[in-house]
Order: sequence, then C-alpha cells, then structure tokens
Amino acid sequence: MTIIVHHLNNSRSQRVLWMLEELGLPYTIKRYQRDAKTMLAPPELKQVHPLGKSPVIEDTDADGLVVAETGAIVEYLVDKGDGRLGAPAKRADALRYRFWLHYAEGSLMPPLLLKLVVSRIPVFGKVALKRIQPMIDVHLDYIESELAQRPWFAGDQMTAADIMMSFPLEAARSRAGLDQSRPATIAWLAKVHARPAYQAALAKGGPYAYA
Repeated sequence: MTIIVHHLNNSRSQRVLWMLEELGLPYTIKRYQRDAKTMLAPPELKQVHPLGKSPVIEDTDADGLVVAETGAIVEYLVDKGDGRLGAPAKRADALRYRFWLHYAEGSLMPPLLLKLVVSRIPVFGKVALKRIQPMIDVHLDYIESELAQRPWFAGDQMTAADIMMSFPLEAARSRAGLDQSRPATIAWLAKVHARPAYQAALAKGGPYAYA
C-alpha cells in the first residue's frame, strides 16, 4: 500500500516528494504538466480534487483518502510518520515550528505570487513592482535574521517547517532578490539541496526549475 502524489511540474508538490523521501514512506507519482502558455495546471487535476491544484495526495492505506493543500499534507505525513519531522519537544522550538509551518504559505508566498503576476502586466506592472519588492525584502530580512541564530527554522534539527519554507525561498532566489547578500538563507538552501532525500526527490520528480 502506498501514497499517490499528484505531482505538477515546478510546483509546491516537490516539497511533498522531499518529505516522503525524508520519512521513508512508500509512494508513487502521477505526473501532470503545466500548460506551456498559461502555466496553469491541466484540467485533469480537477478529477482528483475540485480545486484542480497540486499537490494532492491519495492514501491507499486509508481507503483512498484525498488530502489537498501543502500544509495539510505535510501535517498528515508527520502523523503518518509517527511524529518524525514534527514539532520539537522544547516549547520554544515547537512554537517556532508552528509559526514557520504556516508562515510559508500564509505570509511569504502571497507577495511572491503577487510579484509574479504583476510582472507580466505591461507598464502598470513595472510601477507596482517598485512597491512589492520592499514588502518582500521585509520578509527576506526577517528570515535572514532568524537563520543567522539557528541552523534550522525550528531549532537544531530539521523539521517539516523547513520543508514548507523550501519552495517560497527557492522562488525568492529565482525571482525576488534572494542572493548572497543574505548568506544565512543561502547557506540554508544549499544545505537543503545537498540532503540525499532532497536529491532523491528531484530524481523521481523530474525537472524542477528552482533547485
């Protein structure tokens, strides 16, 4: 029995593959490709979940239970992995874990996505970008200050919070100004990318523009 990952190229679902590799849980991949012009997910994903988004997983051990939304999937996999990569024992670390687990999509991704969208709008987009980048820089400076204090987002050990933070920081490095001027964050990304489980997920997931 296994988990089926409905995997869209260059998407948040790469994090799910990485997490499954870290946990050593069996899984199979069903691949989907973005539309070359619109970059949207194909309509076939709506047959899996009404939102038609990726990632989505199916757990064949749970009568084909479908779980969508990256954060929900990650928490589901922590439970399935008997708590591994979950909240640390120390209260302060556990609070940091929960914060970063939700911060990744709740706070960091919205301005990154906004920048991507407005960058495609002629004339107005260039004006809007001047307002959006300072918003992103506030986040990147905050993240840099935190990673300068500890090796992983929640503390001394890697957790699911690090997995959640990987995609937005990879996107920020690709298109939102994350560079060597923030050395602690760049070092964290390099450490993530060097992990055997991350490399195994890349090999199985196929081309990924942000690694």
